[in-house]
Formats: sequence, C-alpha cells, structure tokens
Amino acid sequence: MEQYVIKPWDTREGNVETPANWDMTVPPEVDAIAEQVIKEYDMSVNSRTLITSKPDKGGAIWRIETNKGPRSLKVLHRTPERSLYSVAFQEYVVKQGARVPALIPARNGNLYVEKGGKLWIVTDWIALQPATKVDLVGAQELCYGLGEFHRHSKGYAPPAGAKNSSRLYRWPNHYQKIAKKIGWMREIAKAYSDAPTSKSILAVVDHYEQQAWAALEKLKASSYPKMIKMGEAHWGLVHQDYGWSNGQNGPGGLWVIDLDGVSYDLPFRDLRKLITSTMDDMGVWDVTWMRGMIEAYHKANPLDRESFEVLLNDMAVPNEFYKHLKEMFYDPAIFLSTEAEGILQRVLTGDKTKDAALAELAKDISKYNPGNYDQITEEVEPQRVASGIKGIRPVAVSTPTTEALVEEPKGKVSRIKVSKVKGSNDIESQVKEPASDQVANSSEQTSVIPEESQQGGVEVEQSSTMSKAPITFSRDVPFTPSAPFETSEARKLVRRNKSKGMSSAVSKSSSKKPSTPQSKVRISINVKAKSPQAKPGSQAGKNKKRTVWTSKPQSRTVTSNKSNKVAKSAKPSRKFINNQMKKQRQKSKKSRGN
Repeated sequence: MEQYVIKPWDTREGNVETPANWDMTVPPEVDAIAEQVIKEYDMSVNSRTLITSKPDKGGAIWRIETNKGPRSLKVLHRTPERSLYSVAFQEYVVKQGARVPALIPARNGNLYVEKGGKLWIVTDWIALQPATKVDLVGAQELCYGLGEFHRHSKGYAPPAGAKNSSRLYRWPNHYQKIAKKIGWMREIAKAYSDAPTSKSILAVVDHYEQQAWAALEKLKASSYPKMIKMGEAHWGLVHQDYGWSNGQNGPGGLWVIDLDGVSYDLPFRDLRKLITSTMDDMGVWDVTWMRGMIEAYHKANPLDRESFEVLLNDMAVPNEFYKHLKEMFYDPAIFLSTEAEGILQRVLTGDKTKDAALAELAKDISKYNPGNYDQITEEVEPQRVASGIKGIRPVAVSTPTTEALVEEPKGKVSRIKVSKVKGSNDIESQVKEPASDQVANSSEQTSVIPEESQQGGVEVEQSSTMSKAPITFSRDVPFTPSAPFETSEARKLVRRNKSKGMSSAVSKSSSKKPSTPQSKVRISINVKAKSPQAKPGSQAGKNKKRTVWTSKPQSRTVTSNKSNKVAKSAKPSRKFINNQMKKQRQKSKKSRGN
C-alpha cells in the first residue's frame, strides 16, 4: 500500500470565512501517522491532545502525556530537507545554552522521525507564560530574549542533506519587491477606479512608493554591502516569526519556540519586525518604546553603529502600508470595496508620527561603537545532497560579491547559470537587467537577482564597483527616511507571458529530477529620467507575446515571426488584472511553506 503523504488539507483563499475550529482539526490519516511516530520513541503515551494545526500548510502540534512527563509532538510542514536545517539548528542552539526546548532522540538515535513525507520531532513540554503587552517592560523582556537567541545562533553550519535557508543577501531584492508592488497597487486602483477606496490609495501611493525607493538607495549607500561579506555563520539566524506567542517567559528567563522557519539573516531584522508591528498595534510611533526595545536587545546582543543605521533604514521602509494593503492582489474588487478604507486610514494615522520618531531615534547613533568590517571572512555553506545523510560536513565557498547583489554598471549583462542536474542540459541565458531602482542623480544601475538565485544551486556571475559614500547620521542633520523623490515620467509596469528559455526562469527541481525552467515576471517602474527596459532573455523570447501596463494609455505591441501588429491604445482591464491576480495566487500557493 502506498504511504500517505501529508499535504495541506484545508486552504483559505481571498475573503472566504474561516471556520471557528479551522486550526483544531487534522485528517484521520495524519492522526494515524502520529500514532506510528510515537512508537518510534522510548515512551508510553497516556493521552494526546491537539493544540493547534496549520491546515493551509500541513502542520500540527499535540501535547502528549507520557510516563516521562508532558511532551510536545510536532509535524513540521516544510520539506524534509528544509526541516532538517531547522532541526539541526535547534540542537545546536540548545548546546550553545539557548533557552530552546531540547529535542528528544528516537529509539534509533535520530532527533526526528520521517513519516508521511514530513519530519516529526518530540520535545519536553515547557510551562510558559507570555510577556505582558501592556507596558514597555514586557516588550523589553521580549527583546532581551531575542538578543540572547541571536547571540547563541552564531556559528551554525547546517548538516549535509539540509536545504540551506538564507535571506542575508536578499535585502535589495526585498526592498525592490516592495517598491514595485506598491506601484502595482496604483495600477489596480486605477483599473478599479469606481471602488470606494481607490481614490484614497491613489492619493498616497506615490509617496509610499518613493519611500521604498529611497530606502533602497540608502541601503546601497550604507554599510550593508560590507556587512554581508562577513558571511552567514558570522551573523547567525533569525526566527522570522518572532513575537509575543513565540517568545515567552519560563524557567530561567525567556524561551524561544517554533523554530521551523529560521534562516540566515542580519539578526536585527527580527528586532525591526517586532518594533514596527508593535508601533502598528499601538497606532503611534512611540520613541520611548522604540528606544527601550533597542537598548534591551543591545544588552543581550550588542549592536554596532553600522547595524543601527541599517536597522533605522529598515524601519523607514513602508512595511506596514505594504503588508496591510497587499491583500488587494488577491481579490481587488471585494477588498477595495469593503475593508481597505479602514485599514488604509489606520496605517495613515500611525504614519503621521513615524518620520519624526525615526529622526529622534537617529540621534542615538553615538551610543553605538563603529564595527570593523575590513576583515572579510569565508562563508560556510552546507552541501546540498539527498536527505538521509547524517553528520556536519560544511563546505567552504566564496561569498557572493556584494556588488553583484546590489549594483551593476549601466548596460552590464547579467548571466544566470543553472547548475547541471541529472537528466537536463546546462541552460544559460542573458538579459539586460532593468534599471527600475534608479533615481535622480544616480549614475549606476541596480541588478535584480531572482529569489531563486539564492537557492537551488544557482550561480550568479556579476561584478561592479561601489561608488556611493556610506550613509551617515548627524545630530545636526535630521534623519529623513521618507524624503520623496521628484518624478517626471509616468511609471511603467511590464509583465511578460510565460515562455521557456526566459532569463528569469530558474529550475527549482531537486538533484534527482530534471530541471524545468520556470517563468518569472519582471516588473519595471520608471523613477525620474531613467527608463527601465525589460527584454527577452533568449531568441525564443523575442517571438512571444508581450503586454505592457502603463499609468497612461499606451499602445500595446504584439510581435510574431510573420508580422508585427499594433493594437489599439488601452489601459489594463479588470478582467486582465483579475487573471493576473489569479496566477499570482496559484504561484504563491505552490511556493507557500518553503
């Protein structure tokens, strides 16, 4: 009989109402596998109670009463290779002294059991109490515990067979994604101009888009390029979903739980998320709270001046506007006609105090000592081989050049090479990168590297020379995170149809499966005088249809092998945008949980 493979058993899309007990159910097949997993451990179980589940991802947690005390049984919803990365990390930080639940070995000595296509883990059940949210003391406890966790995470090297997870080098891509998608919001609001909230969005979207591009420019001019050259092990891992539920008080201090989403990154990214989400909940940017939270973190995991600067800039990104308004991508008609106006007004109310708070916080720069990033170390990265191979066998590789990740000279051709796998041929393509991030007085072009290039054996070859001076903060010159740019041209949104051989297509297949190029949407947005151009990555791409979205009516050109035809001027219709949103949902559904 074929083994049951655990998959998401109940997904919720758009504005579909979620049942009250949605996260308190699992399929009987998963329940049966849980019983099989329990038999793999040296314990007898008296009862098993479902605490929570993730029906949209395929995960669950039970509390089990055993002859050795209460324990936790958890099925990790990610792939076994990705889960192995976090399981090995959990064991590592426990040995480093972190207050994290220790993994209990199975009878065969492994720290996990693999059944149903997923990894299962067992830990002791730790009695925890959430930190208080009503005053700054609770927030400081949470930040101090986060700093301890980050300090203990440094030096981790994944085992052979684990899928590496790193966001360390992807900050420029992340900032660009936010800026570009905020630009998409403009086009959607125009297409749904009769929706109640569209007018309100169009009144502020330019400002938020400019904020995002300004933050990207400051990131490139900061010490970030030098900082990431220190390598992943130097910085350690971030939790990615840290908050009052995943950081709670227990024996000896604050404990950190639910580590299955950890990833390499600059550690203060967790701190930024915690601060900005807290300010969003409060409805006002309170300098006293922000300063208190940063100082508590600093006591446990000291920040240097460069880290403080990058942290400030990360808070200046319009994270809240993007996070709350991106719901329009899934069902624009309903969202813009119902809850969007209330959400938008709440974000705007909070943001009235944001810039002044960040400017005041920037005066603390002298409290932090300068870091030393002149000594560049070698990055350690795990071998990507089939799961099941045990042991720590790190392989030293060169750190990707920062210039390749951040900037590239104008007209430079980026080469994305897909590594050879069994059953496939080498695929090489060339594409001129869009200059969507260029701004006034900018003489260089930002290279956009697909997210897939950070994973799955993809090699990116680029080079350039940084010419911008490091960002500085002075008591005499106020910090202005959202200083708008003057724009003189209509912003342009370009979306390509799927085609094999496109330069943005990167195979995500494993080493045992043939690699199939997947299409990637390239979006270009003009800012002032620099006009991004998106071109096909191969000869085949030249013969495919292209559709251009613009903020003003513009002719759409469809080319074929036999003739050129020019369509009538038109802006994107609702039907067209709905189709694009449907494709977006399908893609995000497939990639969810990775």
